[in-house]
Amino acid sequence: METATVKAGGWRSMALAGTMLIGVAQAQQALPEQPAAVAEDTEDASRPTPAEGDVTTLGEVRALKPEEDPPLDLYRFRNPVQVEDNRFSRSWSEPPTPEQVSLSGGYLMMGINYGLMAAAKGLHKLTNGRDQIQSAVARPPPELSEQQRLRALRFCRQQEGCSTGD
Repeated sequence: METATVKAGGWRSMALAGTMLIGVAQAQQALPEQPAAVAEDTEDASRPTPAEGDVTTLGEVRALKPEEDPPLDLYRFRNPVQVEDNRFSRSWSEPPTPEQVSLSGGYLMMGINYGLMAAAKGLHKLTNGRDQIQSAVARPPPELSEQQRLRALRFCRQQEGCSTGD
């Protein structure tokens, strides 16, 4: 008796699976082409009808991207004491947070990078090399010979609008 119930249940599941396959196959097929008169009626039905009377319509709505600022945390600790910079502030750096450590490759990579930076700084100091970022030094303006000045003055007179600079 029990086997008959299983067989009947198996038949039902097969029938259900077959109807689902037929439905999926029909959904993947292209729609048959409709006559022109029927197509025009469906296009007219899909178009919105113009507003009648005193109906106000909304203008264009634009979504704004949220700001990149971190959200305000009302429960975070704010230190009321403001400490001024002193001689130790220059060489002190806060230890990295666990997030910063994981983003930079872990403690091993951070140690390797720190060692490379210290070696590069020492090599730079030993060789008395110039800093990578230097202030700009302007060159003096070029001195013109007497012949070049006369040529520039003639050109300026032809233009009738430049100053002589004297």
